[in-house]
Order: sequence, then structure tokens, then C-alpha cells
Amino acid sequence: MSTIFPQDYQPTLSVRKTEEAIRYIRETFQDEFGKQMHLSRLSAPMFVSQTTGLNDNLNGVETPVSFSMQALPGQTIEIVHSLAKWKRDALRRYGFGIHEGLYTNMNAIRKDEVLDNFHSIYVDQWDWEKVITKEERTLATLESTVQQIFTVIKHMEDEVWYKYPDAVYHLPKKIHFVTTQELEDRYPTLSPKERENAICKELGAVFLLQIGGALKSGKRHDGRAPDYDDWKLNGDILFWYEPLQCALEISSMGIRVDAAALQEQLEVAGATDRLKYPYHQMILHDQMPFTIGGGIGQSRLCMLLLGKVHVGEVQASVWPQELVASCEQHNIHLL
Repeated sequence: MSTIFPQDYQPTLSVRKTEEAIRYIRETFQDEFGKQMHLSRLSAPMFVSQTTGLNDNLNGVETPVSFSMQALPGQTIEIVHSLAKWKRDALRRYGFGIHEGLYTNMNAIRKDEVLDNFHSIYVDQWDWEKVITKEERTLATLESTVQQIFTVIKHMEDEVWYKYPDAVYHLPKKIHFVTTQELEDRYPTLSPKERENAICKELGAVFLLQIGGALKSGKRHDGRAPDYDDWKLNGDILFWYEPLQCALEISSMGIRVDAAALQEQLEVAGATDRLKYPYHQMILHDQMPFTIGGGIGQSRLCMLLLGKVHVGEVQASVWPQELVASCEQHNIHLL
């Protein structure tokens, strides 16, 4: 996806008003989200040691920003891609019980990101994780959690409408559940992104289930790291976004791997070498809690609720100068 410049775009809020709205959305959403999901707010690291195996490998091809530090000679420190694994380990270390959980602000640098309307090299999201029982590792648990999150997002729409009635982007009333295989069966000639656009345009809001494994065609819908989500019990929350005429992903989430899923997915990914890490060993030996978790994009939520057409309108990042100039020509004011 290259950068889209909508014709006749006129932002309804000034830059200063937009900054005010960003603060309001971020502060209000995290309080409501934590309350409704029964999550405690925790501090989280911006970087981890490579030796822990805790960093998120994303699609397996992106390389983290790394550095060395004087106090740990010979060790490589990595800026996190996300906190997918750290959160589960934190629930174990801090003694969280069944149905207790955490959320945290996650700030990351993904230097290999391809820039477009939704992507920058700076990532800001609410990372969250919750302890469940082994018996709750089910599709029903996943879908009920998605419904909870969707309800909080809809509540935020009402809150933003009350304060900024001319700026709010109105959302569909319900979310639908569709698997990646159902999408391939329905749109066999379309690419994965085209399938997402087609189903979201039709239904408005979709939770796209089961991302990471191979479909009947032998191809994957999209990549997922093999060592945190169970590919049979995960998915993305997607909205049809009228200003850009495409799907907008707000959240990636899932029930986390147990020992069997971890072993199977690492074999499929050709990444069994990761089993040497302490995190993976604890999963294999049932020393990690069973959990569900994910991330919710802070800037993307602000984009969605305020009807913005570029993520740079709601976050400060680094952009090529030619892109900055093109955005200004189209009334897109990057922070």
C-alpha cells in the first residue's frame, strides 16, 4: 500500500485542537479499557536483552534496532518490536491470578516498516495480557474478548462525539467474525489485503480469525511470529475506513501458544532454534500461565475516531521530505 491522498481533504480540527483531542482519547480510552477488561496498568521496558528471547520477531524478517551497553559487555540490547512475550512473563513474575491482567504503554521502533497512511517507524500501542485457564483456550473466549474491546471502542466514539461533534468518524454498530480461510474461499482471485478491503466494505467491522498458518491454497494470509499467538486462536480487529476507502487494522490479538502449539508452529516456521531461550523453555515445561493478549494501536485509534487520513497527523515521527511536502499540498499536516 502506497500513500493515498484523498481528493479535497479538509481536516475538521486544527493542529492544536488535534493535539488536544489526541490527549483526551488516549487518557480516556486507557482508563475505560483497563476498567472494563479488569486490567492493572504496569510499567514496561523499551528494550530487552537479546539473550532472553523476549523480543517480538513479527514476521521473522524485520531486524530490531540494537545497541550495546557498557555495564553488559558482549550482550546485545534490542529495542522492542512489541511486548507480546514480555507481558506473559510479567504475569508469571508478578503473580497474577486467573482472570487478572495488565496493560501498558508500548513504544517501539520498527525501522524496516514500509511507510504509508497507517505505518511509520514509530509504534505506539496499548499492550495488554490476561491470565485464563487451560479450558478457556477456546474460540468462545477469543470472541467474547473481542466483543468487550469493540464495546469500549464504541463507547469512545460517543465520548469523542460529545467533545468534538464535527470531527468524529462514526463506526458500525456490530463486529462480525470471519476466518482467513472463509475469505480465501469467498475471494480466491484477490490478494489478502484486497480480501480484507472487500469484507470490511461489506460488513463495516470484522474480526479476522486464524492468521499465520497456511490456507488451503498453501499460502498464508499474513505472517505472524510462531511463538506467541496460537495461529488457530488469533486475529485482527479491522474497520472499513471510508476516508481512505480501505480496511484499517486497530488491534492484533490472540490466545497465546501452549507447549503443543509452540512446538508445532516453530517447526512450520523453521525456527526451532528459539527453543533454547528461557521463555520458550518455560512454555514447553508448563511454567508460563495460559493467557490471552494483544495490542491496540494508539495513533490508529486516534486516526479512526477523528477521521484523519495519515498516521502522521496524530503522532510525531520521521518522514521523507518529499512525503511531507506532498502531504502539505493535500492539507495533511504531519506533526
